[in-house]
Amino acid sequence: MLADFKFGIFSLLLSVITDAEIQDAPKEVKSIYLEFRRHCDEFIKITPEAIELADMYIKRGFLSKNYHNDALHISAATIAGADLLVSWNFKHIVHFEKIQGFNSVNMEMGYKPILIYSPMEVTRYGGKGN
Repeated sequence: MLADFKFGIFSLLLSVITDAEIQDAPKEVKSIYLEFRRHCDEFIKITPEAIELADMYIKRGFLSKNYHNDALHISAATIAGADLLVSWNFKHIVHFEKIQGFNSVNMEMGYKPILIYSPMEVTRYGGKGN
């Protein structure tokens, strides 16, 4: 999958939230993340617009206040214009009903819908050799 980034098939966006969360990850995960950082095309900062959109996901009940960072992941990617958010978080992010909810808020607030997939789905359909 990293080879695909090098050939320009994907444009990789990372955020300050991911940087902060990776600090407590196992060494192997940090190593993979550092490779992603080397190929990052855009580093997303959290804007007032991203906070407002994340708060709206919470207000509408798609996430609780305890998962504000999860809401910020989605809102920051949405505001940055990402087409796809990739996450291992099946409870709060990669969840069919929640994705529909996030996108209903996105469209109501004037943003385009965002696709949300697990890494397995991305490598299965977008990986090298497929």
